[in-house]
Amino acid sequence: MSQPFPRLLAVLILVFTSSSFAANHIAARIAFDQGTGLLLAILFRSGLTLLVLLGLLLIRRESLRLPSGTGGWQLLLGLLIAAQSFCVYSAVARIPVAVALLVVNLAPLFLVLLSWALGGPRPTPRTAALMGVILVGLTLVLDVPARLAGGDDAAWGPGIAFGVTAAAVFAVALWITEHKLSKVPGTLRSMLTIGVVFLAAAAAGFGAVPGGITPPTQTSGWVALGCLALLYGTAFSVLFICMPRLNLARNAPVMNVEPVASLLFAWAILGQALGALQLLGGAVVVSGIVLLALRRG
Repeated sequence: MSQPFPRLLAVLILVFTSSSFAANHIAARIAFDQGTGLLLAILFRSGLTLLVLLGLLLIRRESLRLPSGTGGWQLLLGLLIAAQSFCVYSAVARIPVAVALLVVNLAPLFLVLLSWALGGPRPTPRTAALMGVILVGLTLVLDVPARLAGGDDAAWGPGIAFGVTAAAVFAVALWITEHKLSKVPGTLRSMLTIGVVFLAAAAAGFGAVPGGITPPTQTSGWVALGCLALLYGTAFSVLFICMPRLNLARNAPVMNVEPVASLLFAWAILGQALGALQLLGGAVVVSGIVLLALRRG
């Protein structure tokens, strides 16, 4: 069995991958602003990652056969991740990137509730309190009073709805991975999941989602499209290859740096800035999610 990395190295790798995932969403927003279809972005992203994972399987000469009884769950997992990818990019295209990712990062909260609903342990008072704190922070991030006043962009409503849907769908995907696909080797599970995402996006692009595969209107859009695929593929591959040595049971909360990195990138590259109360709310949400992750660990 591989020895875990020193904690500092493991944390640096997780910060790198989380920052790369955040930068992928910044590149996606640039591509969308240049007229790129959502499904085309998903095709580029999943296509490159699929090639990397398939190559990794072939190099390792690992079996491509699924354990008995897991085929249907594996297909469902791929479809859920495809839906989650579409919802995440739909949120990123409509509202500030950092806000979208903070909403999407509510997945651990939904996972706690889903696990409880399906027969798992009831949330402890401390867990329930943390969930309440996260919701309070999210209220500040979304600047709910201003939204209720109706004086802001109409895209906020759909953007938030897409973000919440992405979080809920991802929570279901995490539950299936843990409870129904734990016997499937990680590389194979990831490769098949990304393969289903690619095929679903390709199928939806031909009629199901009008304009879903529209190409960028400018060269900068193509550059952004290439960057989002490279950033996501690199982060996904590094994370997966290093995962056995990252001691995620201890270090996984570090990955919540993603919305923080997205906030910095969005301010520096896109000129998106949040107000003081929104920044406070973001800090509350991230802190609550980290504590919730540590509690579950």
